[in-house]
Amino acid sequence: MKKFFIILLSCILLVPSFGNFFVYASFKINQDEIVRTICVQRKQVFNTCNGRCELQKSLKKYADNEKKMQDNLKEKSEVVYIQNTITAQYKLIAPIEPKTQNFAVLNKKPISVSIVAFHPPSLFI
Repeated sequence: MKKFFIILLSCILLVPSFGNFFVYASFKINQDEIVRTICVQRKQVFNTCNGRCELQKSLKKYADNEKKMQDNLKEKSEVVYIQNTITAQYKLIAPIEPKTQNFAVLNKKPISVSIVAFHPPSLFI
């Protein structure tokens, strides 16, 4: 099932790139009818055009159509780009100060030394 969807989506993506091929294929399929009915030189005895004039018109029409679609898409994308500007609302949050102090603050000179914590190095071991 996944393979089917992959192939289908791939074909849908590739169809616009084969536009000229489809115009040419439809011309070749209907070339005899085009030569008899639409061709400008259809009344001439030795018709060398064989409907190619109609093929050139169709290809030019397809190219113009494609260019219009691209321009239209470009305009739409620019409009969407302009309209979808995001403005962020920033709010100042006061910093959180800890309530407990993890260290001692000494504002004065120490008066004495704690004997329990102070051990001079022993000279004789």
